[in-house]
Amino acid sequence: MSIYDKVFKPHVYTLPNGKSVEKKASRGPVYAIIILAMCILSVKITGFNMTVLAQRIGEFFVIIGDMFKSPRLEFMDYVWGPIFDTIKMSLLGSLVGSLLSVPFAMLASTNVCRNKVVVSIVRLFFSIVRTIPTIVTALVATLIVGFGTLAGTISIAVFSFAYIGKLTYEEIETVDMGSFEAMEAMGATRPMAFITAIIPQVLPFFLSNCLFNFEGNVRYAAVLGYVGAGGIGIILNERISWRDYPSVGMILIALFVTVFIIESISRYFRKKLV
Repeated sequence: MSIYDKVFKPHVYTLPNGKSVEKKASRGPVYAIIILAMCILSVKITGFNMTVLAQRIGEFFVIIGDMFKSPRLEFMDYVWGPIFDTIKMSLLGSLVGSLLSVPFAMLASTNVCRNKVVVSIVRLFFSIVRTIPTIVTALVATLIVGFGTLAGTISIAVFSFAYIGKLTYEEIETVDMGSFEAMEAMGATRPMAFITAIIPQVLPFFLSNCLFNFEGNVRYAAVLGYVGAGGIGIILNERISWRDYPSVGMILIALFVTVFIIESISRYFRKKLV
């Protein structure tokens, strides 16, 4: 039997009771060949060169060394304000976006909204909003409201709206609908039944996702300053442009400590919600 027959053709096995069972051929080799072909194509398209990478990878550690060998401690006086701005716009944007996503998540849930057209439109809307990069949203926001943390807050709110909305409507579709149907049978409106019967079931999951989303937004907000959307990204971009690596190292250390503290607090509360 050839290798082709062993891998790609189905096999028939005879059980002790005399019955024959056919085992379908594994599709793993086919998937492996497709992935390998896609990788080769990607290398050709992107011009990836392992030789250049191996020769130049040392420069990465040179820059990292310049950043953290002697970070400029006195620069922290200029870091505190932008760090707090980053936290504030991340918190407010996460809160506003998450709350706005709830009614749309209700309309996107097939077990709550019976109108398939409405469900499809809302889900499509979520998908479209999720595909827009946050930095692009921030750039558009700066053109509308001007430079500053308001633009960053708007872009974070848009991202949080789409991210939390998708997770929420998927969770709503897994809940027990008994209490919801009972509320409707008693004469309650659909929104009222949703508030009293569905929200208590998904609330722990919703809050946990909101906390996780806030953690991520603090990190993402660090680059929004590149388009003038406020926060630590403004001075980070400025110092990188000036090749002031000791100051960049101080900014990154402050950002790391901030994110670590926020993640630790968020992890504690998420465990309480489980």
